[in-house]
Parts: sequence; structure tokens; C-alpha cells
Amino acid sequence: MAVTQRRGRRIMMSPGELDAFLGAERTCRVATVSGDGAPHVSALWFAWDGTSLWLFSITRSKRWSDLRGDQRVAVVIDAGVEYGELRGVELSGTAVFVAEAPRVGEPCPELDVPERLFAQKYFGMDSMPYDGKHAWVRLTPDAIASWDFRKLAELQARP
Repeated sequence: MAVTQRRGRRIMMSPGELDAFLGAERTCRVATVSGDGAPHVSALWFAWDGTSLWLFSITRSKRWSDLRGDQRVAVVIDAGVEYGELRGVELSGTAVFVAEAPRVGEPCPELDVPERLFAQKYFGMDSMPYDGKHAWVRLTPDAIASWDFRKLAELQARP
């Protein structure tokens, strides 16, 4: 189970808000550690199943290579333009590779839900189109921190 945040509890997202946010947002930023210890951050599409974040990564990417060497990962999903609109989530933990790489559609019951969610979210389809270049990484977070600055106005409005 993920560790809950200690600071900023008044503006953190509820579990329902977190699920809705991660279900609606389309792009995350994935932070990995290179072999020489240098950080690497890249944008990626994802699916959230209520427990784990599923990343569909190109297997010939620096991100994939980094994760093969060091499976520690942090991911940020955020939204908003003006200060009072900012909201987001940071998830961190250990990446787990799931199924064949690259993914060509071999049966894998663990991927039934994330592939359906991903295909609907990004392609408007009920099943995944495989390109032989991508594969799945699952992040079941050890820690989750969230923020919703829209709640600041609510807090200031209270007597």
C-alpha cells in the first residue's frame, strides 16, 4: 500500500479525486536513473487501473534502457495554468516489466484491464493495436503525493 503524504493534507486529492484525475489526464512525465546516475525525464502516455500506473514504453528508448538497469521510477501527472488551478500527482516506486517485450499480443490476463483502458483512452478502441515497438511497465506506487490548489480558495473562504 502506498504511503500517504504528510504535508499538504488539506489540498491533497481524495481517493475518488485521484482516480478521476488519473483516468482523465493523458500525459505523464517519467523520471528514471541512467547507468551513470544521471536523471532522465520523458513524457509518456499511461493508464491507471485504480491501483497501478501502466506505462506503454518504446523498448528502444533511453527510458526503457534506464529501467532495465535501475527499476526505481518517479512519475508526475499535473494540470492547470494559473496558480489557483494547479493540481497533480507524484507516484514513485519500482517498475515491473509485464509480458513480452516488445508487446505483440501474446495472451496475458494481467494486461486485460490496462490494455482496454489504454486503447479506449488513446485510440477510441476496445483492444490494443500492437506495433511491435512498445511494451508494458507497471508501477504500483510505494508513495503517492497529490495536490489540488483549487482547494486553497475553499480553505481561505472558511470562517
